[in-house]
Amino acid sequence: MGRTNYSSGSKWEPLVGYSRAVRFDNLIEVSGTVSTDENNRLVGKEDVYVQTKYILEKIESVLKKAGASLKDVVRTRMFVTDIRNWEKVGKAHGEFFSSIKPCTTLVEVSALIGPEYLIEIEATAIIS
Repeated sequence: MGRTNYSSGSKWEPLVGYSRAVRFDNLIEVSGTVSTDENNRLVGKEDVYVQTKYILEKIESVLKKAGASLKDVVRTRMFVTDIRNWEKVGKAHGEFFSSIKPCTTLVEVSALIGPEYLIEIEATAIIS
């Protein structure tokens, strides 16, 4: 199959030079994803739970475009600006992955691309 790039239309993609996701054969890598909609508006202002759910829905959507599903996810990486929110983030993550149980990492970072973003998530999927 080779390589296929998937764009979300994010304002950052052409500026930085990246894709929302890249599929190479049966491997799909999803770039760091924040809680912005198709019009580049924030979803879930000041609510990390809502932001997490929206991001995971965005990841699920690009995986479908690439021919995969959440069941193919083998790893997620979550970056939060306040580690004290781990339970809210974990609750939302569990709603999507409780039966799939990918490897995951949750770390606190000093900042994301904008102060309104409370979480950013990456994912790796392998289609068997």
